[in-house]
Amino acid sequence: MVKSESKRLSSYISISEQNPMTSLGSNALRVVLLLAGAFILFTALNVALGGITTMGWQGDAAFFEVTDESAFLIHDSHTRFLGGLWAGGGLLFFAAAFDLRRFGSALQVVLAFIVLGGLARFTQARPDLLFSADIAGSLAAELIGVPMLWFWISRALRSERSA
Repeated sequence: MVKSESKRLSSYISISEQNPMTSLGSNALRVVLLLAGAFILFTALNVALGGITTMGWQGDAAFFEVTDESAFLIHDSHTRFLGGLWAGGGLLFFAAAFDLRRFGSALQVVLAFIVLGGLARFTQARPDLLFSADIAGSLAAELIGVPMLWFWISRALRSERSA
């Protein structure tokens, strides 16, 4: 019993030796993942808890009038579901910040989904809105920042495997 407990304890203690998140550059990656995860969780909970009208954490949501309450409630439920999915992505950022080896590949899939979401914005066919100050920052993060983060994670995982 003591030997198995000692073995389990040593596996926790040696996590920094196994985790690719130990160098200075990796610490920067950890900070980026934690900040991105916090932002994603904030925006996700705004929608997951508030639905279409949101909790109002990102500004006033009084931009429409409900004309069909039944249809609104159905779409509101779907919106809350998507907010919950987004929250799961944010939690994955946190998990990867602490164990990139275990969660890095899953996070890269989520990052690919974020890029797809950014590309989906183009289906609105409103370049005046898409490139406005209200959307352009998000679009740049989704189509430029996220791919850069994907490659940074890929490099960190690759360098860990070759070490």
